[in-house]
Amino acid sequence: MEKKPKQEEAMGNPMQEFNSSTKIAMGEYNEKDELYNPFEQREKKNTNSDLGSLAHLLKSSLGTGILAMPNAIKNGGVLFGGVGTIIIGMICAHCVHILVRSSHVLCKKTKTPKMTYAETAEAAFLSGPKWLRPFANASRIFVNAALCATYVGGACVYVVFVSTSIKQVVDYHTGTDISTRMYILTLIPALLLLGQVRNLKFMVPFSMMANVSMMVGFAITLYYIFNGIEIPSDTKLIASAGQLPTFFATVLFAIEGIGVVMPVENNMQNPQHFLGCPGVLNITMSIVVSLYALLGVFGYLKYGEAVMGSITLNIPTSDVLGQVVKMLIALAVLFTYGLQYYVPLEIMWKSLKEKCSHKYQGVCHTMMRVVMVLFTVFVALLVPDLEPFISLVGSVFFSILGVTIPAVVETISCWDGHLGTHYWRLWKNGTLVIFSFLALIFGAWISIVDIINMYQ
Repeated sequence: MEKKPKQEEAMGNPMQEFNSSTKIAMGEYNEKDELYNPFEQREKKNTNSDLGSLAHLLKSSLGTGILAMPNAIKNGGVLFGGVGTIIIGMICAHCVHILVRSSHVLCKKTKTPKMTYAETAEAAFLSGPKWLRPFANASRIFVNAALCATYVGGACVYVVFVSTSIKQVVDYHTGTDISTRMYILTLIPALLLLGQVRNLKFMVPFSMMANVSMMVGFAITLYYIFNGIEIPSDTKLIASAGQLPTFFATVLFAIEGIGVVMPVENNMQNPQHFLGCPGVLNITMSIVVSLYALLGVFGYLKYGEAVMGSITLNIPTSDVLGQVVKMLIALAVLFTYGLQYYVPLEIMWKSLKEKCSHKYQGVCHTMMRVVMVLFTVFVALLVPDLEPFISLVGSVFFSILGVTIPAVVETISCWDGHLGTHYWRLWKNGTLVIFSFLALIFGAWISIVDIINMYQ
């Protein structure tokens, strides 16, 4: 058999097709693969410590989602919701784990120091069965599109949340009942300015103010929840079957933060500490799931069936402290909008940049950002109700990005003889995909019906 010249092999694209007989498995490599350690090849400048990486993951997970947890428990019941939150948290943690592990294995196979989420999916398809390799580029595009859709959906939720919180305070002081849509329109100047920030270092002051505001607001929220808590008579242990899809979708929206996982792991000083026990991922998810279950259960026990899409909306506006917490968290979420929208805008601009004339690239970039910001405002105007909106975003976007894609990536990576005894990995990942599709179909259906009823 004719051998390829060494020069051609050395100059090959690291994302090239691989020999189908090459075995890719979680933790199983041949002797040649062991010689390449992707962690040693990474640039160590400006990397984050384990503690810093943990803080980034916590910040990405402890956002508006945790404030929606009492409403999630309302749609699941105290018993079913509390246990279900822990189980869904474990599923999300497992999906992050298999995604990062697959990325590590594929980095060794492609001799690549690190990969993004989309590059991991592409490499998995290139290293999988021959009939799947032509879909490698499509898989990368699909993941980037899913990331954009997820972040755009989250940004729309932010707009609704901020305007709803401001409405409560302003309406109380003015004695009026202005439509939420009017408050959404008043946010346009601030959103346009935040959407034009193109360098993350300029977002640092906004992130710092957002973190301080969120921490203080969260502390005041906990004070209201645990101060004189009385279990309402309408508290349910298990909700009706029709409410369960909303529960699953809301928890997925709240817990899932897979979009920031690969950037955090790629910028760690010791990336080998991300997985394992104890590892950055396990510690973070343990804290997040515990806080979500705790706040969700006790928030529901405090307000019962009257709990709203965000627990802060239940805090009495007549109290000065209640007004402070609403405005603080609204301010924190508003400042986070720019950071939330940074990722999809960068992905979109990279795909559009080459299609614009070099002379007008600056104008095109600015207009693209303006149009996308106005798009979030338009969607928020269509659905100015927080509860069905959160459920819709969680069921459609987070189920695909957080569960389906990691399960598919691991299955393809292990296809060549490493699916385990009795193909247990195939069965396990098939179950995950079915779960995510059920959450997508039923969650989206219930949310859309709620939105239609809202208009009626």
